[in-house]
Amino acid sequence: MKSNSTPGLKVAVSWSGGKDSCLSLYRAMLGGLQACFLLNFINRDVRKSMSHGLDPKLLSAQAEAIGIPIIQQETTWDTYEQEFKRAVEELKQKGVGGVVSGDIDLQEHKEWIDRVCGELGVMPILPLWGAQPEEILSSFIDAGFEAMVVTAKADFLGQEWLGKRVSREFIRELNRLSEELNIHICGEQGEYHTFVTDGPLFKRRMRIIDSKRELREGYWLLDILRCEIVGK
Repeated sequence: MKSNSTPGLKVAVSWSGGKDSCLSLYRAMLGGLQACFLLNFINRDVRKSMSHGLDPKLLSAQAEAIGIPIIQQETTWDTYEQEFKRAVEELKQKGVGGVVSGDIDLQEHKEWIDRVCGELGVMPILPLWGAQPEEILSSFIDAGFEAMVVTAKADFLGQEWLGKRVSREFIRELNRLSEELNIHICGEQGEYHTFVTDGPLFKRRMRIIDSKRELREGYWLLDILRCEIVGK
């Protein structure tokens, strides 16, 4: 973990529902932190999650399967920082003293979370910061997590990537594309996003029943229409 942290510290997790926030939560908990809340932001204009374009109800079901309460806050990109601060201030009143983020190597993202957490008086915790992208994907798989691609940037990836599972073959394919197209194999530049359906954090797992593909504003999107929480 790339930040000094205190075992037992109550934390909120900046939550997208994807592999990086999920692995960050997992590593934070292994480090002795007490994850009390998942913090997710919804685009007020389109009623989808800000980062991954997911239905808020899908993320609520995912949080239920994990067993950690989720806080969902409507916002816009213009008011994101303001709403983020307001949400964390409210969580501070519930004992939260840190925010876990899944950032890997985008310096401007780290500088933002460091600054905002500093202004709020909470600890920024970045369990994945500075790790090698392939190590992150491998450790995600080795831990037993399952995830699928739900967003793919059409400039780099075709619609056949939607629904693709994060696996060893997935890593090999991304490494090949990285050499050709200079993409980040963890999708840090928005090349793709994932949705986690199972793993060691999950008390129950998610089963996707129905979905459809669509192209919107340069991105292939997997719109998950029906899912259910099932036993493991």
